[in-house]
Amino acid sequence: MRHFFGLLLGVVVAAALLLGGGWASQELVRGAAQIVDPAKDTRMLIAVGAMAVVGLLLGLVLVGRVSPLATFVPSMALLAWTVVYVLDVSRAASLVPTGPSVQAELLQAGRGMLMLLSTGVYALLGVALFLPVLMPSRWARPERDEEEEEYEESYGF
Repeated sequence: MRHFFGLLLGVVVAAALLLGGGWASQELVRGAAQIVDPAKDTRMLIAVGAMAVVGLLLGLVLVGRVSPLATFVPSMALLAWTVVYVLDVSRAASLVPTGPSVQAELLQAGRGMLMLLSTGVYALLGVALFLPVLMPSRWARPERDEEEEEYEESYGF
């Protein structure tokens, strides 16, 4: 059950990294190019907040005692997309949401995803997310204390 929840958490982390990080990075680049004061532009503040939330989620998954699938799923998505980008740039770019029927924020997130992919940020994050998968202690069930077991046995649990 722990690994099933880890799989679901991995999908959430992958979506947050791709969509949230992509949108926020593109919005912050827009603000930097136009020399916008982040304190006066609410979209810039929301983008900074989105980056902070994505960073917090990434940090909690990396150091927390969760299933390694929570880091394996987004790492494989990011690394696979990076490999596709290295082998065929146009095919990797075709995976980004584009077109006239796409909502403006999703289109902006797609541009941010391409920017993060082309600069190697997704490769870096993919490797960092893959490292916890290699730790055997992350796959094992947490050991229970003997005191806790004695407490449960004395009350019939």
